[in-house]
Formats: sequence, C-alpha cells, structure tokens
Amino acid sequence: MTTIKEEAQAFEQKASTKNIADLSEVSTDLELKTEKGKNNETGEEYEYKYIDVNGEKYRVPNKVIGDLKAVLEENPNLKKFKVKKTGIGLETRYTLIPLS
Repeated sequence: MTTIKEEAQAFEQKASTKNIADLSEVSTDLELKTEKGKNNETGEEYEYKYIDVNGEKYRVPNKVIGDLKAVLEENPNLKKFKVKKTGIGLETRYTLIPLS
C-alpha cells in the first residue's frame, strides 16, 4: 500500500490533447491520425482526429477539415493555414484562415 505522499511524488500528468487553434500555423502536409477518447461525464468512447506536432497531439475538429476542403477547392496550392477558436463548449466556433 502506498501513501498519498508517495502517490503524489510518483504522479505523472497524462499528456492531454491540445487544440489545432493553439498553433500559430499548420502545414497542410501534416499526417492526420485518429484516436479514441472517453467522455469524462458519460464514460462513452468516441473517435477524434489529430495531428502530431513536435510530439504533442492537437485535435482537429471536423468543422476545420470541412472548411479546409472548401479552401483547397479554390486554392489547391495552399501550404499553411491557422485556426481561430471562439466560444466554449457547445458554443465553440472555428474559423480557418489561409496563410500561404
């Protein structure tokens, strides 16, 4: 049996997934990966898409992928973009901003 002190000293925070909007720019050439997560409130499993940048995971919402598709139809040579996030929870909105 361990004490709470020993547990706290050995504790390592699990790496949390960040949001693509946390990046100053995103390359369109990054590999998109899929992973499963678990809802903290309901315990239900769900899948989400993410990119790996310097060993950190950044979640990519479907809205961003859809917006990028529309931009690429008009500008297939787009190499970089950024994402602006506003709101919280169910009120979260994403705006894709083409850079180059």
